[in-house]
Amino acid sequence: MEFDSEKAAAERLLGALEDGRLDAADTFYLVEKADPTLVYFLFAWLRAWYPPSHPAADAVLGRLGDLCSQYPAAARIAKEGQKDAVVAWFEDAYGYRDFRAAEFIALVVEKLEG
Repeated sequence: MEFDSEKAAAERLLGALEDGRLDAADTFYLVEKADPTLVYFLFAWLRAWYPPSHPAADAVLGRLGDLCSQYPAAARIAKEGQKDAVVAWFEDAYGYRDFRAAEFIALVVEKLEG
């Protein structure tokens, strides 16, 4: 059950940034509740999937930038999560663009919860 709730929370946070489903305040609330490593993973995945050449990059990365500008703690939380050994494992074994959103979330949540 924990796995499912963590996965749903990660999907909600990713959706807030990717599709603008929530405003910055509500998105930051999700960031605060999330595992810092998961926050780092989601931010990194977004940056990989939305390079400047992507038509939605300005919107998606703009929301991420706005979040971190309005709530600098969001960037600090992600930076803290980057230090986790799971990040090194993932980045040595995979690329962020190797996974679509749902399978990426399932993999990292399972690894973080395991």
